[in-house]
Amino acid sequence: MRPYDIIYKKREGQKLSPEEIRYLINEYTAGKIPDYQVSAWAMAVFFQGMDAEETADLTMAMAESGDILDLSEIEGIKVDKHSTGGVGDTTTLVLAPLVASAGVPVAKLSGRGLGHTGGTIDKLESIPGFKTSLSREEFINNVNNVGVAVAGQTANLTPADKKLYGLRDVTATIESIPLIASSIMSKKIAGGADGIVLDVKVGNGAFMKGIDEAHSLGKAMVAIGHEVGRETIAVLTNMDQPLGQAVGNSLELKEAIQTLRGKGPNDLRELSLILGANMLTIAKGVDNFNEGYSLLSENLSSGKALCQFKKFIGRQGADPAVVDDLELLPEAENVIEIKSRSDGFISSINAREIGLTVMMIGGGRVVKDDAIDPAVGVVLLKKNGEEVLKGETIAKLYLNDLSHQQEAVKRLEKAFVITDEEPSKKDLVIDIIK
Repeated sequence: MRPYDIIYKKREGQKLSPEEIRYLINEYTAGKIPDYQVSAWAMAVFFQGMDAEETADLTMAMAESGDILDLSEIEGIKVDKHSTGGVGDTTTLVLAPLVASAGVPVAKLSGRGLGHTGGTIDKLESIPGFKTSLSREEFINNVNNVGVAVAGQTANLTPADKKLYGLRDVTATIESIPLIASSIMSKKIAGGADGIVLDVKVGNGAFMKGIDEAHSLGKAMVAIGHEVGRETIAVLTNMDQPLGQAVGNSLELKEAIQTLRGKGPNDLRELSLILGANMLTIAKGVDNFNEGYSLLSENLSSGKALCQFKKFIGRQGADPAVVDDLELLPEAENVIEIKSRSDGFISSINAREIGLTVMMIGGGRVVKDDAIDPAVGVVLLKKNGEEVLKGETIAKLYLNDLSHQQEAVKRLEKAFVITDEEPSKKDLVIDIIK
């Protein structure tokens, strides 16, 4: 078997066999096929695409290129949730203890933030003492003892995906549905999931800007799940403005705790309930979506989910007292108010600009080794559709280093578009694909 033949076959629009795909991925991971040949193959895939079977074969080849976490020691159906990345996307912090409070085990591997989207691990590490590096035994014991564990991904999880993603990033082949779908799903499968709920973000703050391409991605990932025997649901959700009000690690953590207290922003609460109810349905913890939604709503109102969060963070080395006293979490030294420039209605908020502003002031990474300031960020006091008066505070900027203050204020002011007419309301959930 030769890489040349595989490249030529895909260039001509022909279907690759499972053996050809496995050979290409295994040999590339082992360093036996050079970057330039895999770059040519990726470009051929970019233009010619892959069918559902090919994409599933690629997914499994990447998943099997490294460690696959065996979660068989955890009783029950393990359902993972993945977001394609957004701004203020705090759902995992709410979902993990919320779903666990309903008796469904949550064993989740999460990543760090890069660019304008945040990472769950960074948010959790805002809690003093919280440990995200767990051995396999610790990870499984935590789930068995307190119902939930969230840890960083192991170094040898899907090494093929790491190599291929880095190559795609510099060869203009990122925007390929089969390559995106297989990248996401390979990590979920390698993480030991029996079932998967996908939060596919759509809008100016998301990777997928348009509904059509988000539909294509959601359908491709659900098809992969079906092909490899994992029940999978994709929920397409609006990211034309940040989710919730807080953007920034410690600020988002505080907002998640408020949501677990039965408060918090309506959109974060609602999306957490919708994703969670789908997770319970896949895990057979309830008979249907409505039953799951009602159960999780009750667990938020009763404090059961909050109690689960305390057990979870305590088990991973943090002091549960932070749940009762949010001032124990990192706080910025300076708070700058962003004022409305006119009367009117908030017609749009550029979520990507909000995320980039937080990254600029130290709340995110340009490269993976950048240090993060957990205290900095932005809190939105007004969201899309709300009426504002000139001079009214529409957001707050939380800073430690003031060197970027002026630029950050200008970017935030421009991120808010204010018009005379009240805009039409956009749904939080656009579609659900099963």
